Amino acid sequence: MMREFNLKYGREELTFSIPKEQLLHEIIGKEYPPVTDIPQAVRTALTNAIDSPPLSEIVKPGEKVVIAVSDVTRAWQQMPLVLPEIIATLNKAGVPDDNITIIIAVGGHRQNTEQEFVQLCGQEICQRIKVVNHDAWDSDNMVYLGKTSRGTEVAINKMAAEADRLILTGGIVYHYMAGYGGGRKSIVPGISSINTIRQNHLWGLGSEEGSGSNPNAASRKTKGNELHEDMMEVAGFVQPDFIINMVPTPDGQFGGIFAGNWVSAWMEGCKLVDQLYGVEIDNLADIVIATAGGFPKDINLYQTGKTMDNAYYAVKKGGAVIILSECSDIYEPQEFSRWFQFDDKLAMEKALRKAFGIPGWVALKEVECSDYATYILVTRAENAEFLAKTSMIPATTMEEALRIAKEKCGTDKPTYTVMPQGANTLPILR
Repeated sequence: MMREFNLKYGREELTFSIPKEQLLHEIIGKEYPPVTDIPQAVRTALTNAIDSPPLSEIVKPGEKVVIAVSDVTRAWQQMPLVLPEIIATLNKAGVPDDNITIIIAVGGHRQNTEQEFVQLCGQEICQRIKVVNHDAWDSDNMVYLGKTSRGTEVAINKMAAEADRLILTGGIVYHYMAGYGGGRKSIVPGISSINTIRQNHLWGLGSEEGSGSNPNAASRKTKGNELHEDMMEVAGFVQPDFIINMVPTPDGQFGGIFAGNWVSAWMEGCKLVDQLYGVEIDNLADIVIATAGGFPKDINLYQTGKTMDNAYYAVKKGGAVIILSECSDIYEPQEFSRWFQFDDKLAMEKALRKAFGIPGWVALKEVECSDYATYILVTRAENAEFLAKTSMIPATTMEEALRIAKEKCGTDKPTYTVMPQGANTLPILR
């Protein structure tokens, strides 16, 4: 008996079959009832805040308020439905539009355009409220707050530091360096100086040269994750006044809205992420087949890194992983693809220690994946030349990929695990 699968690839699906008795797991996120009325759910969350008074009681008439909003790479957060409720609450509490500023928390990413401001905040909000980009390189507009116990020099956006109230917004999913997204990430990297970001993010690497990436900097891991713990200290200098974070369902709707104290409301959201996306498995497979999720999730290799990392947790050492990722724009972003100019992993790591950037860390992690298992990428034929630099094997069809995987995994009758939501689901070995 064969079991047929249809997995997303670019704007279409690829079909393949594997023997049913050799299938160990199909890893999918939990079905969960989505929030149907987002504005109403936001109003309820702002009033029934977690470990905090309602937002309306925190702000005082005439105060200056800054709201941090994630950049365009996080547009799924649907802020045009959320922001009007936050601002209406502030207005009712005596804070006029002129006293409110929205800072796009771009971290070390590029500046967002005016058009993207509208996409992120909504047309009406952009006409009423001042919206600005955070610029991590603009040292004149930073305020120095001190050093963390790990030596990170903390400097954050001047407007945010000098505001009477700072409100963080964002979304929580697994993050393969910080454990989880959301929460303190709005502060660092969100509105921190490039120096603070780089010093903090260096904890994504092992303690000494040649040790590669830090195994503690991983999805779902916060205890003992030096990078996360340092982030919490950075945000502790700032003490945000209020937070509102969203958790998406596996099909991209809102699963939950968490508002209140910047630590405990975020932690409640992390529990829902575990419930929806942490999937327990009994055994590791000889071959794992995962899709990055089709367009736009598989537009480039940079976005595909998360799927590669999740699949790592489901495969045996020395096994094979097949990733479906069209990569119609494989060289983008340039700050990612340029990291593959190095001849070997050590040279890449040394350069990363000198000038840390998330794209370089993702590149290092992708190369490290191939040390553990054979990684095969089902992708466009023209991507083969670039993939030669990444230690992955290119394939243009599922048939070719399955043939290579069988050759490489070391057994004639391999076990399989299939991950139709590879970018979001995290396999957890029991």
